[in-house]
Amino acid sequence: MKRIALAPSRPEVTRYFHPVLPASRLRKAPVQVQIAGTAYALFRDERGRAAAVHDRCPHRFAPLSKGHVRPDGRLACAYHGWNFDRDGRGQSPSQPGLTKCDVPTMQLVERHGYFWLAEHGVAPSTIPELSAPGYRFCGAFPVRFDAPLHVAFDNFSEDEHTPFVHTRLGWTEEGCGDIAFDAENFPDRTEVHYAAPQRPSRVARIFGLRAGDRFHNDWVTRFDPVHTIYTTQWKDPKTHAPRPLSIRSPIFFVPETETTTLLHTFVFTKLDGHLARFFPILKHLATAMAWGEIRDDAAFIPTVKGTPRSLDGMRLGKYDKPIIHNHRLLERLYWGGETPAARAGSDPMDPEPTNTYLSRKRER
Repeated sequence: MKRIALAPSRPEVTRYFHPVLPASRLRKAPVQVQIAGTAYALFRDERGRAAAVHDRCPHRFAPLSKGHVRPDGRLACAYHGWNFDRDGRGQSPSQPGLTKCDVPTMQLVERHGYFWLAEHGVAPSTIPELSAPGYRFCGAFPVRFDAPLHVAFDNFSEDEHTPFVHTRLGWTEEGCGDIAFDAENFPDRTEVHYAAPQRPSRVARIFGLRAGDRFHNDWVTRFDPVHTIYTTQWKDPKTHAPRPLSIRSPIFFVPETETTTLLHTFVFTKLDGHLARFFPILKHLATAMAWGEIRDDAAFIPTVKGTPRSLDGMRLGKYDKPIIHNHRLLERLYWGGETPAARAGSDPMDPEPTNTYLSRKRER
């Protein structure tokens, strides 16, 4: 089947709530964030209430994020002093009677220590649920990837690169012959499972993990907005008993510009046995460990940032099959475009709505 490139960036993706900024980073000065090439200025008014406006003064298009917040809580443009309240109502100090000075606003919601941005009318209840029973929130952080959305997203759609890009969690090259893998494709999501021997790791030992334990990484990818929730756990290779640590890591892939992607990661852990009482300390270590894994990917990704959107000509293997399906869903569900099959009037999904790619019996 002939494939086409993903649809170009469009601001309509703000029909979904995206995480855009840790709430602690918005203080007295305005901050610019971008989604799909459109810039927004976030600021706090005189009562500390956060607001978001398009980062373009309606006068001469200067970025409002370069301005300042006045004592009365209005965001003032640095160029000519036009100023705006949290509802976007503007005024010109040089022409007080001038009308039509308003700037468009966006909806801003705070959850899990983050600001989430969307168009007005989008229900905050549509923000994906991040936690799960038994898991406790550890922390969250953003990492910028010097690559387009599809390149960063593809990297997190497979674990085949684990032995070569990462150094802490997962398996070594010697463990590549002992990988359990399967993936299921659905019309609205992809579900993937990996299992392989855990490599030696000093950090992992702190959590009661041992070299040779079965490293299990399960994830579900959805597109409202683009995000994947990873559940990582370890089991004794002989008894299959779970180790005392499980990590749940929702990662949101936010297209910042045509060439950069912001990954916002939220870390939750489940600590059993004697480790549970050390949660106040270990939560910081778990967050740091997750940050290290993401940074490994971010350091490598610039070398492949020119990878084309089309998969034509690539010699893909079984571990790449989720990528093929994700490309279709990314285009259809997120960007809102159509696949070639949809244009032809056929099913835009695979010939079989649910396909299972299984290399060996799934381990549980």
